[in-house]
Amino acid sequence: MSTLPEAGTAHVERTVPTASGFFALGLALVLLAGGGIVLWSAVHPFDGVRLTIAILLFIGALLALCGLYTLQPNEAAILQLFGAYRGTTRVPGLRATNPFYTRRKISLRARNLNGDRLKVNDKRGNPIEIAAVVVWHVADTAKAAFDVDDYETFVRIQTETAIRHMASEYPYDVYTEGQVSLRANADEVMGVLVTELQSHMTEIGIDVERVQLRRLAYAPEIAADMLRRQQAEAVVAARFRIVEGAVSMVEQALDQLSEKQIVNLDEERKAAMVSNLLVVLCSEHGTQPVVNAGSLYQ
Repeated sequence: MSTLPEAGTAHVERTVPTASGFFALGLALVLLAGGGIVLWSAVHPFDGVRLTIAILLFIGALLALCGLYTLQPNEAAILQLFGAYRGTTRVPGLRATNPFYTRRKISLRARNLNGDRLKVNDKRGNPIEIAAVVVWHVADTAKAAFDVDDYETFVRIQTETAIRHMASEYPYDVYTEGQVSLRANADEVMGVLVTELQSHMTEIGIDVERVQLRRLAYAPEIAADMLRRQQAEAVVAARFRIVEGAVSMVEQALDQLSEKQIVNLDEERKAAMVSNLLVVLCSEHGTQPVVNAGSLYQ
């Protein structure tokens, strides 16, 4: 498992200058051609001094060629001299540097971490299954290369840990107003997760761009029971809304009848009318009208 370095040992990326690779390539070709000419003149007739010069020219050409390297867009190269960090270059194309430098390339492109499906307990202790996709990229190449053994493994482990912690801090669903839940407030919860992840990733030079839930569901062993609970709550909420609307409509009807003096109703007739209207408005099925030819008082 990757671990963070001790205090005082962190590295910070710094830029190292490099030269045009085409210039170095042209110089190497010139040195090779000059070495060949000098070598020919040193052999016919033999001349030790010219032979030494030819060898030096060939060595110079070889060193110039050894310093060549290429970088793709959104790619960086970490340069080290005998193990010591010298700097980072992000200039793409054919480049040339000290031939004794070792070069380690690191991609700066955005990467997707498709997290595994995790089984955790939410804030209420209900087992849930959760998985997320994390988009991240390397921001500081020196920290990513030298402050952890393997920054990709570090990102994966820290992401799993953060998701488990986040899932335990929120309930899967809420049953009262004003609470934050994983299902109803996914964007807000993902913002909290990004902040928590970034607090761990900054130390190794990683930037977290965004996190998106890939899966969020109750665990199979309680999924059926929770589905029935959600359905029951939905029915209760719908019934409450229907009754609330029906009462409002009955109240409005009585007020308009009284205001326009269409008919004068005593308390008994009002009660009968309220009862009939509530039956019509709250019934699940269509009601059949019954015509009363008599009187309520008979």
